[in-house]
Amino acid sequence: MEAAASRQYVNMNHITTQRRARLRMRIAPQAAVAGGNSSALEIREIRHYPLREPVSGIRYSLLRVSTRSGLVGWGECAYDANANFKALESGWVGKPANTYATIPPGTPFRAALDIAMLDILGKAANAPVYRILGGPTRAKVRAYSSSNSGEFPVTVIDVPAPVWRNQGKAYQNRVLELVKAVPADRDFVLAGNGALTPGDAASVARTVESLYPLWFDEPCVHSNLDSVRKVSGETVVPLGFGAGIDDPGVFQALLREGLIDCVRPEIGIFGISGARRVAALAEPYYVAVAPKPSGGPVGTAAAIHLAASIPNFFIQQVPIGAAEQDRAMRHEIVPEAIETSHGGFLQLTKTPGLGITVNEAALEKYHAS
Repeated sequence: MEAAASRQYVNMNHITTQRRARLRMRIAPQAAVAGGNSSALEIREIRHYPLREPVSGIRYSLLRVSTRSGLVGWGECAYDANANFKALESGWVGKPANTYATIPPGTPFRAALDIAMLDILGKAANAPVYRILGGPTRAKVRAYSSSNSGEFPVTVIDVPAPVWRNQGKAYQNRVLELVKAVPADRDFVLAGNGALTPGDAASVARTVESLYPLWFDEPCVHSNLDSVRKVSGETVVPLGFGAGIDDPGVFQALLREGLIDCVRPEIGIFGISGARRVAALAEPYYVAVAPKPSGGPVGTAAAIHLAASIPNFFIQQVPIGAAEQDRAMRHEIVPEAIETSHGGFLQLTKTPGLGITVNEAALEKYHAS
């Protein structure tokens, strides 16, 4: 009996050893990046490129982060004229790129730094960023365009700017006309842009709820939970928030109160890592994630990797403008067709890092003055 137990123990130990060996083989590239040659990943230089679209006037910042081994990563964040680039340089030049998880919330250009460091790690491991983060969780990324480009089968309807509070029936009818003009085979998102009072937002939501919007985006300001609670309590239309939110605790409060159905972390504020943490907060509440990039094509590339690395992803906004000059600028900066729809979906790259090349010659051309 003891001999049989001994043989069983040996067999179990052998199986465990085999499983551990297979696991080591699977995580070897990631382990090499995370804890391998730190000097090769040491940040040697950071460059800042503030950019401005010629027609829309939208501004955003790019960072070029290079290591001593010659790897280069690109990141993007929201434009901030007061951000201290010298503080970023003094704080991060000399540190290894695999310390992206330690970037403090108050770090200047933190979203761009996070994205650029992950780009470097992907290139070091010869894997797309979403694989570094444990994905892919899907084969393609559902998307829509805020410019209502015909190649994306989703329409964004901006509610008319309110003239006064408590708009009344005439205002509801105007919104209903806009919604009914959407072709029957297209989904739609109603965008309130935080401009409505809770009462008006609730009335608009009740008016359109039988037409099944994907969600009502920013129906009112999110700073007052009682205001959001009024809208949420009077309609079954899903509500989405995220514009300008820079603290995950705001999302946590909305989630805990059951007041949000679609979390929209801004890539230019949170970066990939921060947005993933927001998605993790939303997952236990069965709440979907629709990331909100509001800048350039590097941000779009980062958002695609975010979408491919989280389980509760819903749909991705592509912030391409309506003006041809702005579209030309985006394509000139990132030549790859990452923002091109294929039946309403964006494709995952199999190229290491973010899977993009940045045309540095175009960056001075569109420099934000």
